[in-house]
Amino acid sequence: MAEPGGYVTTHVLDTAAGQPASGMRIDVFRLAGPDGASRELLTSLTTNADGRTDVPAIEAGHVSEGRFELVFHAGAYLDQRHGTTDGARFLDLIPIRFGVTDAAQHYHVPLLLSPYGYSTYRGS
Repeated sequence: MAEPGGYVTTHVLDTAAGQPASGMRIDVFRLAGPDGASRELLTSLTTNADGRTDVPAIEAGHVSEGRFELVFHAGAYLDQRHGTTDGARFLDLIPIRFGVTDAAQHYHVPLLLSPYGYSTYRGS
């Protein structure tokens, strides 16, 4: 049986609350052009109670070599979970750009989030 191809997944953990970040919108883009200036919206997803999306960010067999971007709508989530702030929130939209060099692999791009910082890595 042939492999269906690679796919992209993500999840979000709210490290300040010590729990998964549910209800966060994530936009998924394919990038083109020299600086990724051209973006094609592939889908928009929302995290579930486990901080994951119900389907992969990019389904199996729909990944190609190239550059992609996940945009996490952290500000709206943080306002809902941790309360609104006076003035501009420190974090709002968090774009994570990453490259796919092998379209047959699984790429996992998690976000660890707090109101004043975040980190990411290539997960498994």
